[in-house]
Amino acid sequence: MMRNYLEEIRQNVNLDEGQLVIEQMLHEVYFKKGISTKELARKLLLPLPLVAAIKKEFIKLGVLKQDRGVRLTPEGKEFIEEKLGFKGIDYRLYDRFMDDMWDWETDLGEELEILTKMYDARPQVDVTIDQSKCTPETGLQRAILCLQNNTLIGKNILCVGDDDLISVAIGLLVKKIFPREKRYLTQVHVIDIDERILKYITELARLENLPIQCHHVDLRKSLPDELEDKFDCFFTDPPYTLQGMSLFLSRGIDGLKKEVGLPIFLSFAHKSPDVTLIMQKEFVKMGIMISEIIPRFNEYEGAEIIGNTGQIFVMKTTKYTKSRIDDTFEDPIYTGEMRRTVRTYKCKGCGDLIKVGYQRDFKTIEKLKNNGCPVCKGGNFDLIDKTVVKRNNEN
Repeated sequence: MMRNYLEEIRQNVNLDEGQLVIEQMLHEVYFKKGISTKELARKLLLPLPLVAAIKKEFIKLGVLKQDRGVRLTPEGKEFIEEKLGFKGIDYRLYDRFMDDMWDWETDLGEELEILTKMYDARPQVDVTIDQSKCTPETGLQRAILCLQNNTLIGKNILCVGDDDLISVAIGLLVKKIFPREKRYLTQVHVIDIDERILKYITELARLENLPIQCHHVDLRKSLPDELEDKFDCFFTDPPYTLQGMSLFLSRGIDGLKKEVGLPIFLSFAHKSPDVTLIMQKEFVKMGIMISEIIPRFNEYEGAEIIGNTGQIFVMKTTKYTKSRIDDTFEDPIYTGEMRRTVRTYKCKGCGDLIKVGYQRDFKTIEKLKNNGCPVCKGGNFDLIDKTVVKRNNEN
């Protein structure tokens, strides 16, 4: 069995940044043979003496050598290819993605075409659980963001909810950068309450030979034991309520390995400064730090209420990271639960009035249109009234 050099060095070097940055050092040496220690420090955002100490440990273990810069030994090359999963990678394409020098037509034209067809055929959104469809371009850009954060190749990745099919986009990117490989160390797991989504992703994974496993999970309940403390990062695009955000983040944190520096990719609507401050206070309570906020990163189809765009937070775990929700969660998390709205529509065909929304036969106008008017089966309606049903404890 191959030694875990990363764990050995983590134990020998006092490093607050976590094991992932030690692994990143090997990535840099693997792709830039003869790199200087000074350049490594710049790439890793670490003090030069600390990088020199890590390098010294790698040399002691026979993984690196000092020879016109820092280079891998044969043992080090075997470790990064076999243990970390880099065997068979397309060097040129990897560099283009990592340096943000790629373009759609040259590098991802075929994948974008495949993913577009998959997105067009995915199940209709269920707005009662705040589903919305991101574009295929957004799906692939999230996958590239995962690669750029050194948590794609050879990693266990969790998607906490996946109506956006990010797992599929990740799988296609892995296939792209490993063109000659048929098996991958990268594994993607999806947890979702919508069995339509899980069935669809499972079928796509089978057809395209993607390393994806799906699990039917109600996030209001604790994660199954087999999914706890297992993953190197997670993606989530939760309901756009603070309660929903906290719940999805907490379940994702439960799934992460107990390590420092693991990435969390949170997609969320752009919010006011006051709401954003509340969100950031919640991040602090969870012990996660914000590494980057990218506005307008996500684009969505038919999500006019949020301007068809959303931001993505790239965050990292710390030694203080912990879930805020340990057991069953009973508070409302979806927008429709927070605001119990009933809309009255008038059928353009026969004039019948149909109520849609909270505690009605049709929860959404999309379901009414799909079913047709209960009287004449017409599919065209006018909105004529909207009311909010107050909760028992509201005035």
